[in-house]
Amino acid sequence: MSPETAATPAPSEAPEAAEPFGVRLHRAMAARGPLCVGIDPHAALLARWELPDDPAGLERFTMTAVEALADRVAVLKPQSAFFERFGSRGVAVLEKAVTAARAAGALVLMDAKRGDIGSTMGGYAAAYLDKDAPLRSDALTVTPYLGYESLRPALDAARAAGAGLFVVTLTSNPEGGEVQRASVHGAHGARTVAQTMLDHIAAENRGAEPLGSTGAVIGATLAEAGADLAVNGPLLAPGIGAQGAAPADLPRLFGAALPQVLPSASRSVLAHGPDIARLRAAAEQLADDVQNVSS
Repeated sequence: MSPETAATPAPSEAPEAAEPFGVRLHRAMAARGPLCVGIDPHAALLARWELPDDPAGLERFTMTAVEALADRVAVLKPQSAFFERFGSRGVAVLEKAVTAARAAGALVLMDAKRGDIGSTMGGYAAAYLDKDAPLRSDALTVTPYLGYESLRPALDAARAAGAGLFVVTLTSNPEGGEVQRASVHGAHGARTVAQTMLDHIAAENRGAEPLGSTGAVIGATLAEAGADLAVNGPLLAPGIGAQGAAPADLPRLFGAALPQVLPSASRSVLAHGPDIARLRAAAEQLADDVQNVSS
């Protein structure tokens, strides 16, 4: 066939955009209830389950929690530190857990609190959010205290992957206020560092429906937020249960932003293991308690 008569190749279609994390999270919270359960296999919990504090015990603990919860909880949040302490064997367990949890329908929020600049921040984002990464998660916790724009590589990577970020904003540890409650002065007057981060998050989520994909971490044990939490994105509220906060505290702390709150509990659920039925019952009761104060 001559070049003149050769068929012109059809233009390649643009790849389909990934469904945004905020859309997927909103759907999961509606279907399964607004609850995140942390998977925190620290030594005390392994001992409570009568498991050895080694990679074998780590795997039994983690995969039992995934089996019990991943098909019914909206979000599972593995704490990377408790896996990393076992080196490569621990990270291998984490990879297995992430894959199994996502396959069972849970969204996986990797609690790694990464924060850096430039290509390093991009490397962290690739490790946890890239579609081909062994640790591919639906969202990642990040720390913005090198400046909000230091997160830009992760923000861009998350948007491209349809993933989310949860920006550490107001934490309940006493020393957190040194940075988060400090005042900064700008064109719009004085505001706290935390409010500055919340304003950035709100700008990131502007126009998103039904929920933006960039969230904030707001400790549920805080006496008060002292900030405008209307960011049009999810508000992860760790501290329910063993750390002292209860679902009944959420309306007082979050006010009008309550529909966007994703409460998170770890030990108060995991303490009921290794029995799968008891783990499920504890998570379901907590989800009901949260739903009752949110409706």
